[in-house]
Amino acid sequence: MALLNSVISWIMKKRMHQIELFIKYPHDVQQEWFKTLLYRANDTEWGRQYDYKSIQTVEQYRERVPISNYEDLKPFIDRTRAGEQNILWPTDIKWYAKSSGTTAGKSKFIPVSKHAIEECHFKGGKDLLSLYINSHPESLIFDGKSIAMGGSNRIIEVNNEAYYEGDLSAILIQNLPFWVEMNREPNLAVALMEEWEEKIEKMGQITMQLDVTTLAGVPSWIMVLIKKVMELSGEENIKKVWPNFEVFFWGGVNFEPYRKQFNQLFGNEPVNFWQTYNASEGFFGIQDRKGADDLLLMLDYGVFYEFMPMDQLNKETPKTIGLNEVKLDVNYALIISTNAGLWRYKIGDTIVFTSLDPFRIKVSGRTKNFINAVGEEVIMDNADKAIAIACEKCKASVNEYTAGPVYSLSSNSACHEWIFEFEKEPSNLAVFADSLDNALKSLNSDYEAKRYRNMILNEPLIHVAPQGTFYKWLKMNNKLGGQHKVPRLVNGRKYLNEILEVMKGK
Repeated sequence: MALLNSVISWIMKKRMHQIELFIKYPHDVQQEWFKTLLYRANDTEWGRQYDYKSIQTVEQYRERVPISNYEDLKPFIDRTRAGEQNILWPTDIKWYAKSSGTTAGKSKFIPVSKHAIEECHFKGGKDLLSLYINSHPESLIFDGKSIAMGGSNRIIEVNNEAYYEGDLSAILIQNLPFWVEMNREPNLAVALMEEWEEKIEKMGQITMQLDVTTLAGVPSWIMVLIKKVMELSGEENIKKVWPNFEVFFWGGVNFEPYRKQFNQLFGNEPVNFWQTYNASEGFFGIQDRKGADDLLLMLDYGVFYEFMPMDQLNKETPKTIGLNEVKLDVNYALIISTNAGLWRYKIGDTIVFTSLDPFRIKVSGRTKNFINAVGEEVIMDNADKAIAIACEKCKASVNEYTAGPVYSLSSNSACHEWIFEFEKEPSNLAVFADSLDNALKSLNSDYEAKRYRNMILNEPLIHVAPQGTFYKWLKMNNKLGGQHKVPRLVNGRKYLNEILEVMKGK
């Protein structure tokens, strides 16, 4: 294993030269991918519809091709799932990443091409290791085992052809190169089990016997696994079970609400937490420095980026800008064109740039993941930071939370209603609520203005949920699994009301 560690580490370090090239020439690299994507797709049905062969510039592309969301592309995706090909992308697409979040409340099926697997997702995984090892040259992560929380998938047959749909993690695990598979645990039969509670039990039993050095996944589900291993082993510190554990590669949600709990699980011994930005639609960003809370925007993965200022979000013909026009600390909706046939696709995430040389970003929230009852426009980034401040002041820690608007109270004012599941409850809930409220005022001037003397927006209404409430809600809605997350901020009451009903049942 030591020899394998040395060889793989050497390969990872070689990739750093290519990463340095796109850092040095970001606009050239993006322009090259723009041309490549259109060239590859010019004979697809979509490419012929918009005459890709005649498009010479990004400006022409923006004028001709509309910005799309999933509902816009769904008819084309449904046809490929029914067996048609060369619709959005020239190569056969037999993998579909199942993701939640459509307006109808059903699953999205994001096409994953061979190009996307090789040029984007696997390249992102390789670069994740390269950037980590570049920052930690003493690393021995390949001397032990890696655990990734994979989802599940199922085989669909159409006209005697096999198609697969499921979690992106399951798709990637089933296509991993041999050198990654050598270090990954558990085996496919367990990793891809559909029944999550049984899977966690079996993963715990298997992995407590292994020398685990890395974990990868969404923090909430990785925490469930760690607690299961601790329960089975009888240890109160996971480092007693995995003494050589080194790094947790995480993504999917904000980590700050979980950081203290993870530190406690590791007995406050030194471990590394390394952030990624990997979605069903593509691999977009990777932490590239120790202690950083932002991500290097990965520019050579077969993804062409555009950025929509938030004042354009609901316009009939919104305008977008390129890398050459973005500014620091401005909220942009992310628009992508990809090597799986997603064209000018509004992924639903919002980002801010923290650096323009190189281009580094933070995920600030979702275009639909906000509360805007009276014009306050509170986004996830505001909420996560405010909760961290309130927890620090009140010596509390949060497992899960969700929030939404109350549009009308007896005073004819609105407020925000929050449900918290605490790992450690604040001793005084009123002080916690006040701290949260004041932190939001300091972070969001619109919220502060609407809260002035309770004239428009009242103080927040807070509920404390019993342990396991959000897990019960996920289970009731068949949402157990890595691709499902607790909705944080929703500009409506559907989820709030459902979770409040779960709390009543206890």
